[in-house]
Amino acid sequence: MKKYRRTFVDDQLVIDSYESVEKYLTNLKERNLESTTALKQWLKDKSELEAVLEEDMAWRYIRMSIDTGNEAHQKAYTFFVTEIQPKLAPIDDALNKKLIACPFVSDLEKDEAFAIHIRSVKSQLELYREENISVQAFLAEKTQEFGAVSGAQSIEHEGETITMQKAGLFLKEQDESLRKKVFEKMADRRCADISTLNELFNTLIQKRTVLAKNAGFENYRDYKFKQMGRFDYTKESCFEFHEAVEQHIVPLVKKIQEQKLNTMGKTMFSPWDTAVNAEGKAPLKPFQSGQEMLSGTIAVFEKINPEFAGFLKTMEEMKHLDLESKPGKAPGGYNYPLYETGAPFIFMNAVGSQGDLSTMIHEGGHAIHSFLTHNLELTAFKSFPSEIAELASMSMELLSMDYWNEFYDDADDLQRAKKEQLQGTITILPWIAQIDAFQHWVYENHEHTEEERTAYWMDLNQRFGTGLVDWSGYEKTLASSWQRQMHLFEVPFYYIEYGIAQLGAIGVWKNSRSDYKQSVEDYRTALSLGYTKSMPKVYAEAGVDFKFTGDHICMLADFVASELEKLDA
Repeated sequence: MKKYRRTFVDDQLVIDSYESVEKYLTNLKERNLESTTALKQWLKDKSELEAVLEEDMAWRYIRMSIDTGNEAHQKAYTFFVTEIQPKLAPIDDALNKKLIACPFVSDLEKDEAFAIHIRSVKSQLELYREENISVQAFLAEKTQEFGAVSGAQSIEHEGETITMQKAGLFLKEQDESLRKKVFEKMADRRCADISTLNELFNTLIQKRTVLAKNAGFENYRDYKFKQMGRFDYTKESCFEFHEAVEQHIVPLVKKIQEQKLNTMGKTMFSPWDTAVNAEGKAPLKPFQSGQEMLSGTIAVFEKINPEFAGFLKTMEEMKHLDLESKPGKAPGGYNYPLYETGAPFIFMNAVGSQGDLSTMIHEGGHAIHSFLTHNLELTAFKSFPSEIAELASMSMELLSMDYWNEFYDDADDLQRAKKEQLQGTITILPWIAQIDAFQHWVYENHEHTEEERTAYWMDLNQRFGTGLVDWSGYEKTLASSWQRQMHLFEVPFYYIEYGIAQLGAIGVWKNSRSDYKQSVEDYRTALSLGYTKSMPKVYAEAGVDFKFTGDHICMLADFVASELEKLDA
């Protein structure tokens, strides 16, 4: 795949200082916009520069997350966010003002795609405060401490140092004494960082609140909603989602867990029981290596749509993948869009589990989205909100299930994998609601103490939990379990999108049960739009409703429950 041919930025540009890009910014700032055509060209040039800058920062972040202990990678990223970004901020504000003041902007607003972008620019102008530049630089650097702390977590097992991701595989083993021993080692290791992560979170809350108050907001939640461009729903919509999940999803999760307990001959789970197969079967192992996982995923995508498989092949050729877990690597997984190149980068921590396969397919869905939107006119059109981005990834998880025989020769294993996927689709929703509700409270009550925060988290465990896990003796682990959620530290308020998109994905999959080919085509059409239409319109193109009311969630829960019953039949 070829990068766009640059027409504004020099091909040989090396971004080693603010001064290296200053001439382009000066050009944009001083250029005369005497017509609609000139304004459009100005936007395209600005977009090209944004793509170059964002891709440069992306590679710094990617290299740092692959090797968190590499001081050079850490310094390169830190330099960008502390030395270059802060100097870009006032110029970006000036360019935004230039755009909105241009008399021809109203001509562009007749096109929905440009109208959406201009709406976002107006929001950015309302939020911009010069005194926040240093605060944002501090936060950009500080948030990376979570990756360093969690990336350094490991345990000793049978004389070997293993990552937390690999340790988690033992929680699926049938030997309960082994599960208990590994769980306790993991819990002890995480507990050792409770104070460190509490202090980090306290600092982030305090600084984020300063950011919000500087911009005239009562709290960071309200500031962040505007910054994230949540034009199509409100905080009240989030509360409605929480209530609907509590009312319609938690009872289904409890039913699933009760069936598992009954099969295991238990009345309560121990904390190390929740991931194990209730029927006494060994954990699913769909692949042995990252390469095997990738090859299988390409084969699955080939059956869904050969174009999708081609995208992953391109990424493989370009070495835009780092898939296996290893010491010193940041936790989690992501698909990082590279707006200029067009082919994104997939990062994850595979250890051979079914969960890893789901993650690979999930990130593959994001990758498809990046490829399909590469030719859109502006970088802004390819930078879509998470509610749209996660629809791409979560729908692909469900649409791919019919072809998982690429990984499972045994029919029973294939059925188990599908069942685990569907159960996970449902059981993740209460956790999403809990994390989101936690964030609302944290920032609405930003002067809270650590003790008050812990007490509220425990209240939420009661609200969104099933009460079927006995945490006696491990209360500290439960009380600090929120610290495992990277989003709270690195990307605040980016989590309910998973819930909203999960509902959309279930809808896409529901449609596919009656017309698979049409559902995939609708999915592809929706993804190709990027952010050139509103969220509800993108969802509509995918054939689903953008809503999360109680009746809608109840309908989707009933559908998934019926599909699970078919797998049990």
